[in-house]
Amino acid sequence: MVKNHVLLIAISATVLWPSHASAQIYMWKDASGNYVLSDQKINAPTDVYMVEGAPAYRTTTPQRTVSPPVVRERYDALVAEHASRLSLRPELVRAVIQVESGFDPFARSPKGAMGLMQLMPATARELGVRNAYDPEENIRAGTRYLRQLLDRYDGDERLALAAYNAGAGAVDRYGRQVPRYKETQDYVRKVGAAAGTRGALASLAKPAQIVYKTIDILDGRAVPRYSTVRPAAGTFEILRP
Repeated sequence: MVKNHVLLIAISATVLWPSHASAQIYMWKDASGNYVLSDQKINAPTDVYMVEGAPAYRTTTPQRTVSPPVVRERYDALVAEHASRLSLRPELVRAVIQVESGFDPFARSPKGAMGLMQLMPATARELGVRNAYDPEENIRAGTRYLRQLLDRYDGDERLALAAYNAGAGAVDRYGRQVPRYKETQDYVRKVGAAAGTRGALASLAKPAQIVYKTIDILDGRAVPRYSTVRPAAGTFEILRP
């Protein structure tokens, strides 16, 4: 075991980007300067463990993984039930869940958004959520919140999605237009593409030309992040369509 730790540290001292060497050791550095080493690519939230004697280094033990279609199907009944109750397109609800959490019921963002539909604590309280990580509660509240936003913006999915991401206050400050925040613009495009939306929203659904993949350490897990904005710190992988 000690030899393995020494080997990982020796490798990390020389490799500062995902490596595809014969040993198949992948190494990432997050924005805080922490190093993560794994024997496979990190494409889903993954538990991380400290390397003894080297507190700046962490190794990974992947959680049990399920193919994306199976994961989506697990929540289809809940999506269909709550979308039907609130006259929402199930495709739109599924797209929001896909972009918000990747269908991970235990997802938590750096800002504190929780669960499948990434409910902020204040929003969860307003909607009577006791456990935001319970899929049924999360989807019930998330669809209700999405319905409220659609009603506020006269059924305009584009504006409702922008408000879901940036807040209704931001949409209103921009004259009931999608705020000129790159994150929000990208969010509306991604959900639009995943939902197969039409009209004004479909016009925003052009895929990004370059996507940057980074790894963050959050609550003891290595979490992959994707953005069209080049990271200011840490290592990253460039993904192209």
